[in-house]
Amino acid sequence: MTLEQLYALIGGDMKAVDAVIRARLHSDVVLVRQVAEYIINSGGKRMRPALVLLAAGALGYRGTHHHEMAAVVEFIHTATLLHDDVVDESALRRGRDTANAMFGNAASVLVGDFLYSRAFQMMVAVDDMRVMRVLSDATNVIAEGEVLQLMNCHDADVDEERYLQVIRYKTAKLFEAAAQLGAILGKATPEVERALAAYGMHLGTAFQLVDDVLDYSGQEVDTGKHLGDDLAEGKPTLPLIYVMQHGTPGEAACVRRAIEQGGREDFPAVLAAIRNSGALNHARKQAEQEAAKAREAIRCLGDSNYREALLQLTSFAVERNH
Repeated sequence: MTLEQLYALIGGDMKAVDAVIRARLHSDVVLVRQVAEYIINSGGKRMRPALVLLAAGALGYRGTHHHEMAAVVEFIHTATLLHDDVVDESALRRGRDTANAMFGNAASVLVGDFLYSRAFQMMVAVDDMRVMRVLSDATNVIAEGEVLQLMNCHDADVDEERYLQVIRYKTAKLFEAAAQLGAILGKATPEVERALAAYGMHLGTAFQLVDDVLDYSGQEVDTGKHLGDDLAEGKPTLPLIYVMQHGTPGEAACVRRAIEQGGREDFPAVLAAIRNSGALNHARKQAEQEAAKAREAIRCLGDSNYREALLQLTSFAVERNH
């Protein structure tokens, strides 16, 4: 199932979110508008705002605050992308030049700051202390995740637990917050709110695990980025960790050297080691386990088309090729 089919249920709401995004991107500073519009319009999956809408819909919410909150979540996500690409010195995202490649590092960092602060203006306008707490806590944890990932770069001794901690902080936390926001807006019971938060956390973890698999198995035309980017940056992701633990001594040594030195020189040898060791299958199985936990978490929701879409989203996260 494609994302377009999954989003059919919330098509009208997604258009309303897009309208909010366009309106809230306005700034009298021309460069702010140019950079923000460039990355917002660069073809992202919009999974995080969709989670807000689907979770709220599953609980029967019929107001309009979920449009604002979905836009807030997308702004926070976009700000992290702007900052990420500067830190990683990335040149390609979603098949296009990154904002930092187009406009420079300084503009990307500062417009990322604008998007963060605009997101906080919007969440304050909702005037709900629980909403503000969830989003402010999530933003803080995401920043910690970015720093953790930076500390792990070029460290070949990172184990699976440390790797998963980075994923849960850096990626899964915003998925968790998005689903929890929908629950809060829908006046969910504490039990259901916790269930949707858990769903988002497991879905986000599965999503990132598959991203890390695609860095070694995808097609650049599908993924929209250069294969081996993680290796070039010295990031010890799960496929690499698995080779170091389960590959031959030669394969483990090759991967260790590649992580510690960075660059692309060892990419063919590392790719062969990953494929020979079964590392990609291992990582995909981990993603499937996380997706199963996400599905289990929302068994407490009543039957609805929204719940069905949330369930199908877990399959998309694991089975996608981009």
